[in-house]
Amino acid sequence: MSIFSNKPKVSPVPAPAPASDAVAGAAPAGPAPVEKTDAQWRQELSPEEYQVLRQAGTERPYTGEYWDTHTEGTYQCRACGTELFTSREKFDSHCGWPSFWAPLAEGTVRYIHDRTLGMERIEVRCAACDSHLGHVFEGEGYGTPTDQRYCINSVSLKLVPADGATAGADD
Repeated sequence: MSIFSNKPKVSPVPAPAPASDAVAGAAPAGPAPVEKTDAQWRQELSPEEYQVLRQAGTERPYTGEYWDTHTEGTYQCRACGTELFTSREKFDSHCGWPSFWAPLAEGTVRYIHDRTLGMERIEVRCAACDSHLGHVFEGEGYGTPTDQRYCINSVSLKLVPADGATAGADD
């Protein structure tokens, strides 16, 4: 089931919860919770990381480290290190942010209805530390297996290259 409608779809994303702003929580087998105080997050993260990860900000398009990276590897949450996405699901959407058609595994991210800026969107957060990652969109015509685009801030991620790969743009 899709997070956007009740019609069946090939999708790792659970259907929306009916009476809450939370679309879906972490699966029982998800990552262990990471709990830190606001002061700890401010100490550990750069001001830009804090603004995006902890205050649901957005980096400017085409400015992030990974929007045009083609390095093979795994993308972790920059705040807590939880593995979230892989390069196998990354695709070129030309939107200015890294785009993935699915998370690494069910339960690694959670979804929240986002009604800010006068829009209806689905926010994507790390299931372990509740950091803001970006948003997921559906039905944009990219032809991905899930028909979804996880539009994720580069500053929310850390790429761990696969053995023998080197990280960098235009790889």
